[in-house]
Amino acid sequence: MLKLGIVGLPNVGKSTLFNALTSAQAEAANYPFCTVEPNVGIVEVPDERLEGLAKIVNPKRVVPAVVEFVDIAGLVKGAASGEGLGNKFLANIRETDAIVHVVRCFEDPDVLHVMGAIDPVRDREVIEIELALADLAAVEKRLDKVRRSAKSHDKEALAELPAIEAAYASLSEGRGLWEAKLSDEQRAVLAPLALLTAKPVLYAANVSDAELTGDEGAPLKALREAVKKSGERAQVVPFSAKIEAELTELPPAERGDFLESLGLTSAGLDRLIRAGYELLGLRTYFTAGEQEVRAWTIHAGDTAPKAAGVIHTDFERGFIRAETVGYGEFVSTGGWKGGKEKGVVRSEGKEYVVADGDVMLFRFNV
Repeated sequence: MLKLGIVGLPNVGKSTLFNALTSAQAEAANYPFCTVEPNVGIVEVPDERLEGLAKIVNPKRVVPAVVEFVDIAGLVKGAASGEGLGNKFLANIRETDAIVHVVRCFEDPDVLHVMGAIDPVRDREVIEIELALADLAAVEKRLDKVRRSAKSHDKEALAELPAIEAAYASLSEGRGLWEAKLSDEQRAVLAPLALLTAKPVLYAANVSDAELTGDEGAPLKALREAVKKSGERAQVVPFSAKIEAELTELPPAERGDFLESLGLTSAGLDRLIRAGYELLGLRTYFTAGEQEVRAWTIHAGDTAPKAAGVIHTDFERGFIRAETVGYGEFVSTGGWKGGKEKGVVRSEGKEYVVADGDVMLFRFNV
């Protein structure tokens, strides 16, 4: 399951976005620190292919992939040193796969900005510094321990030390590990620390309604430019918290017409999740039988046994082969029976790299 942690300054639309995404109705108010406990919500991943498979198989249930969103209190300048409440909850997002940084890019005199004028570039830098300082505390603690062990010629400590020192050097300058020139080996060494600034970022740019279908305003353009110059592993996804909130109040059958009336083809939720999948290199495969049709999330490059292990470790351990067919061929031939008759169902072995949209049936023995 994909896990995303939501961060940002107070009053930028974090809790409104969380409410819209999860319909969790977290408290949202026009003053800082209204979210004083971390909110966790599970969101279904929209995928039209599930409906196509269900029409063919007619299963007892359809199970989509899901995303977990964790929303914490708004961070402010000085959070890492105890200002505000946000730093208290940073531990809640350390185990997430990526960070959703909500940035305000719209003007509204009725909604206060904790730092005064609207400036998404400044806001981005404030949050990055606070996350970097939080990471610095974790790295500094680890560095002291590793250095002591290295003095005793401990092999593991000697191998770990260069990566810890490189991370410390970057974080000490207030720069996140997004900007550090770390090797893949160094990043692997740092992975157990679950450092916040080592995670990829989705910038959820909260814009006016008009901006979603018209020209982008100066604040959003400035944010895109700043992210591009930083070289960090990130994407910028414009959305309107106001529109997302209005969507949740409508019956599902009416949401498509509402979006169309605004000139939009998809909701902010859909765009955010798609961007998250793309950013993290995630793929979806399906299982389809009489009991259920289900979507499963894997990483690009995963082999058939690895994909089977997402269902159960026994599937991976005792993997024999995988009966496989692409989604389009599965639907066009009428399912497993028609696919086999048409010769489009393949028997794939341990080296097969699963493609997005594959429909799979695993054979295993334990």
